[in-house]
Amino acid sequence: MTNDLIAKAAIDRRMAEIITPVIEGMGFDLVRVRLMGSKYHTLQIMAERPEGGIEVDECAQISTAVSATLDVEDPLSEAYTLEVSSPGIDRPLTMLKHFETFEGYEAKIETNELIDGRKRFKGVLAGVEGTEVLINVEEGTIGLEFDWLADAKLVLTDDLIKEMLRQRKAAGTIDEDNFDSIETDDGSEED
Repeated sequence: MTNDLIAKAAIDRRMAEIITPVIEGMGFDLVRVRLMGSKYHTLQIMAERPEGGIEVDECAQISTAVSATLDVEDPLSEAYTLEVSSPGIDRPLTMLKHFETFEGYEAKIETNELIDGRKRFKGVLAGVEGTEVLINVEEGTIGLEFDWLADAKLVLTDDLIKEMLRQRKAAGTIDEDNFDSIETDDGSEED
């Protein structure tokens, strides 16, 4: 059973049913699937390793495997372009574990129904308690049942960018020797 954060529309859920076993069999998590466009369709798949991160060549491997499966299953009558990507820095949060992983970072959450008169919440993630996502908003910390969520994503902040760069550097995916120094406005150089 795919949750609505991973696959919203009925066709997205059908695609998720087909491709999830392929992606998980390769050792990855399906983060999100969306069929977009009305005239020209793009099937957008976001995937990552369970511990986070994905490389370009891994996206290509997923694309090849998913294409082969979709050719057999043939769920779409129209032509489409397949796009496999990483979730990106301001990523969607589609699994309960994402809310734990990104505790301390700013997020936007939207619910299906009105909760205390509103559907949109923006604040700092405060982890998970049972099946509730905790978020610090102006009024204090609130808990939202994961099943209530219609959409959730990280907000692009300087802290988030710094943390992602730190992680990529630690993982060895960024080699600082390949970067040129930058001349600042006051004429000094920074690496």
